[in-house]
Amino acid sequence: MPVSRFCTLTGIPRRTYQRKLARHRSGLPVVKGPWPAPVVEKWEPVAAKYAADWPAWGHRKIHTMMAIDGHVTSVSTVERAMRRRGLLQPIDYQGQRRELARARRAAFAEPPSRPNEVWQLDFSEYETTAGGIWRLAGVTDYFSSCEHGWHIAPTCTGSDAIEAVKIAIAEAERLGGKPLAQLLPVHPETGDPVPIKLVTDNGGAFKGAAFAKFIASRPELLHIRTRVRSPGQNGVRERGFGSLKYEHLYRHADQIATLADLHREAEHYRMIFNQIRPHEALAMRRPIEIIADPSLHPIHNIPKKESVPEA
Repeated sequence: MPVSRFCTLTGIPRRTYQRKLARHRSGLPVVKGPWPAPVVEKWEPVAAKYAADWPAWGHRKIHTMMAIDGHVTSVSTVERAMRRRGLLQPIDYQGQRRELARARRAAFAEPPSRPNEVWQLDFSEYETTAGGIWRLAGVTDYFSSCEHGWHIAPTCTGSDAIEAVKIAIAEAERLGGKPLAQLLPVHPETGDPVPIKLVTDNGGAFKGAAFAKFIASRPELLHIRTRVRSPGQNGVRERGFGSLKYEHLYRHADQIATLADLHREAEHYRMIFNQIRPHEALAMRRPIEIIADPSLHPIHNIPKKESVPEA
């Protein structure tokens, strides 16, 4: 077949075809590269070490952890270094995160602007290798994503929900250094304390008389249930459980046989989640930093649009 005819059918420019043919006849590789990448090669072992320490994290979190420890390089360099060793998260990883983020934003028309405005409570199930099925109940702060502790039991009753809230109250008071009543936001017009909105789904544990009586005894709390079949309205809580399981519990399942093991590993991850793990939704800060200084939250650093006077 004539060269011009072949190039027309394949869509390859004739000059490209002739150049590749000449390289092939000379014994040179037809495809050029790979090109030297000294910067990526320099940082590849470091990025691989951090990725091995935190195998559930994407390249942006790895980059942040490296920067915190003084390893200053670009996000793209870390991404290429991890790609070389096959350490990147699956392709749909960010897509799943965006779906969860959209669900979280849909939960409130006016998002909270400081900690202890909205808490989210729910149960999640985990089965240990010894065959025990346990229900974890936990409260997370919507604004800071801070996990306030776990209550783990074989049941998910109103009493279990109450215990989870009590644990959260104790943790909030420990972090804030004050009683919960003194940590509440204040209404800008009346100056009255605004109770924390405790958001749950419509599970039986949250609809019973015991839980309602407990909430009534705590004027610092206002119980709000989500719409039926609207799990996205409790999105921060669901996202936190997902991180707990997929970033830690499932990866250490062989070490979790008993309730004591589950307590130990869940609490260990809570420390990582609150104090070590960078959160993209918090501009790569940690929940503990947002609790200490709410002005660090990205919601407070969005430039305000200047009002344009009417013509």
